[in-house]
Amino acid sequence: MNLHALRLFTKVAEQNSVSKAAQTLRISQPAVTIQIRNLERELGLILLESKGRGIALTQNGAFLFKQAQRLFDLELDIENKVAQLKSTGNEELQIASTHVPSHFLLPKWLAHFKQVQPTTHIHLKTANSQQVIEELLHYQADLAFIVKEDGHHPDITYQFLMNLDYWFIVPDQHPLAGQTVALAELMQQPFVSREDGSSTKEFLNALCKVHKIPPPKVGLQLDGINESIHAIAAGYGTMLAPSIAASSFLQQRQVARVFIKDMDIQRPIYLCTRKNEQHHSPSFHSFLHIINESI
Repeated sequence: MNLHALRLFTKVAEQNSVSKAAQTLRISQPAVTIQIRNLERELGLILLESKGRGIALTQNGAFLFKQAQRLFDLELDIENKVAQLKSTGNEELQIASTHVPSHFLLPKWLAHFKQVQPTTHIHLKTANSQQVIEELLHYQADLAFIVKEDGHHPDITYQFLMNLDYWFIVPDQHPLAGQTVALAELMQQPFVSREDGSSTKEFLNALCKVHKIPPPKVGLQLDGINESIHAIAAGYGTMLAPSIAASSFLQQRQVARVFIKDMDIQRPIYLCTRKNEQHHSPSFHSFLHIINESI
């Protein structure tokens, strides 16, 4: 495949315009058009189609654009890692994680790792599960940690690490504190919800769907676990929270559990890597060894 033509196609797809891409790349519009037509002939696929006064990606074009982005993200990742080695002689490990592993598991693992590999530079980015997988797919992370039951991406390898207990919690003085109720009754309470893309929000909606009850009414939407639990402790709403995050609030009588009859909730934590990627840095393998020894 002609990678130069693929790079031009990617720029056209990003800007949704041949003329804008040509202007950005400082080459003529006909030259860009010729390269893309040659790429289409090489692949035997139509990548672009006219739409009004502009262009649009075909279904095949959208697929190729997504794959090309990952290819050029890999190229940038290699360049960055080489630059890091040249400037400092040290390796860099990029980690993406959802909130629960990032706040409650990774600090201990990373502290242990830095004792073994003190010169490796670590960058940890915390985001929701959807964003974390995108980070991994686009080579902006070397490995990732998520809490998610299903919807696994076909290009990702998921290594199960452990299950975490999840609790429904309310303010300590709430009428349902310590009570056992039906799920439908609890769903009538105002909920503190996570943002779109959060696996906890997806899980709660799926739980309601399985039990054929309406999803909870969202009274407050926050982006993080700690912020959400603090809102409950301050006296508002209910939420589904990991026990590892809520237990200290429970011990201090700031929140209380609500029990659902015949229901205990556990959710899996996975370590994620890109599928079919055979070669990893020594730091990568050292970090995985520390994790596997810890669980």
